[in-house]
Amino acid sequence: MAIFIQQIVNGLQLGLVYALIALGYTMVYGIIKLINFAHGDVFMVGAFVGFFGYTVTKLPWPVALVIAMVTCAAIGVLNERLVYRPLRYAAKISALISAIGASFFLEYFCSLNFIFGPNYISVTLPLKVITWIIDGVRITNVQVIILVTVVVFLTLLQLLIFRTKLGAAMRTVSFDHDAARLMGVDVDKTISFTFAVGSGLAGIGGVLFGFAYPEIWTFLGVMTGLKAFIAAVLGGIGLIPGAVLGALIMGQVEIMTAAYVSSQARDAVAFAILIIVLLIRPSGILGRNEPEKI
Repeated sequence: MAIFIQQIVNGLQLGLVYALIALGYTMVYGIIKLINFAHGDVFMVGAFVGFFGYTVTKLPWPVALVIAMVTCAAIGVLNERLVYRPLRYAAKISALISAIGASFFLEYFCSLNFIFGPNYISVTLPLKVITWIIDGVRITNVQVIILVTVVVFLTLLQLLIFRTKLGAAMRTVSFDHDAARLMGVDVDKTISFTFAVGSGLAGIGGVLFGFAYPEIWTFLGVMTGLKAFIAAVLGGIGLIPGAVLGALIMGQVEIMTAAYVSSQARDAVAFAILIIVLLIRPSGILGRNEPEKI
């Protein structure tokens, strides 16, 4: 029983990291109906910026985390303005190809030797790992830090969306761009802000990923980003609670598959979930099928 509970704890740790990434996917899709396939690579940049922050420059890890968040937010805004805004109202396939191109650019640009380099890097944790054993279940201070950080930023995100004017503007733009303009909302500014928030959360996720799984590389965001996207689809793309729910489910499924089936099957199971969800419930667990108006 203790082993099973331990796997649940491990799945929760992974699911919380996925949640931070999935939120970026779901926020961008909710406001412009575009899948930002460069989002996983922004997460990768956050992992590297945080790593260099608390190792090379010897900054306290909370400061490095904030710097990673700000850096990724800036990258998100640049992506929106340079890559996505010119094609916002173009054919969807054009925007999709543009997003994939931005993803490849970040991956290969960061692989250059004078940026991050192409090799795997082992992360030296900036804090002493403390382990508590409760009824045979190991819980570390790293897991506690991840849980507390995710809960804090999720709470701040909810307050931002439902208690501020910017949040009201985001909800208005997600409903209808033209109606938002008629109500005096700066649509371009609101969309850029949404990209900044989602990318900043991905940057936090990258730093926490380095804490939990201390090895990073420049293609880290490919598979991790795809799984976070699957989590967003599973919970209901465009819905913040759906992204969190889907991420927690994905974390549990992946860890349980690795523990009780095969570690080599964990990726296959993740993509099988995507196929099943799209076949049975394309709107996701919390999503609703809405008729399209003509």
